[in-house]
Amino acid sequence: MTHETRTSATTHDLRARALDFRALHRAGTPLVLPNAWDLASARVVEEAGAAAVATTSAGLAWELGAADGDRLDRDRALDAVARIAAAVAVPVTADIEAGYAADPKGVGETIRLVLAAGAVGVNIEDAAYDGSGPLRPVAEQAERIRAARESADAEGVPLFVNARVDTYLRAVGEPEQRLSATLERAAAFVAAGADGVFVPGSVEPDTVRALADGIDAPLNIMVWPGAPTVAELAALGVARISVGSGIAQAVHALVRRAAHEVLTEGTYDALAGGADFGELNALFGRP
Repeated sequence: MTHETRTSATTHDLRARALDFRALHRAGTPLVLPNAWDLASARVVEEAGAAAVATTSAGLAWELGAADGDRLDRDRALDAVARIAAAVAVPVTADIEAGYAADPKGVGETIRLVLAAGAVGVNIEDAAYDGSGPLRPVAEQAERIRAARESADAEGVPLFVNARVDTYLRAVGEPEQRLSATLERAAAFVAAGADGVFVPGSVEPDTVRALADGIDAPLNIMVWPGAPTVAELAALGVARISVGSGIAQAVHALVRRAAHEVLTEGTYDALAGGADFGELNALFGRP
């Protein structure tokens, strides 16, 4: 698949879809995103009632035979995003890791390709994978966010830029300093043009409340088993809730469990509760 130049009509459609996606971010009534990683999972998520589809970079990378953590080729990643965006009617937001680029100019080019793929939102993380440290310096990451914003604006699409701050996920610094460090980074990224801030790694209510109160943008929290419920996070001021690679991990765990059972026990109990064949065939057979 190749990325084609968009027509004016397509730009108009993307702009409308981007505005719709932006409007879904409301503190207290959060956008809930069960992250998908391929066309099939995206359609299942849409059919379940999701207002938008978000990709998981880890799940998408695994699907394409690569590890997560800036190891996936940009073109392969965005080809997958394009297939997802073409397969669903709801807005799509793409997790593009650190931007699939070494510098801000490259991030800007990635954003142009994201829009060409049909997505209207992105996650951009501040984690560093080059051995220089756990996170990029604030000023450096702000420049990458700014490049993303300027690229989208030049294309005429109000892309939702979700700036990910990995202080909690990567356990950076002393625990008592993480909140202030996160708020500092978030403020810099919002000033650079981010529309929202994604802080994975903590679901502790006092921390979530402090983040929601201290960040001048919609707050995105990642959840996992045992995390506060959607209603509880909504009451804390969260505007967006995602599961990251959680569903993909659960699916792959089922594959492993079912395969192990049939190969070692000769039984098939792990297959119980599977989706109905006819329903799936109808879902994927639609135009």
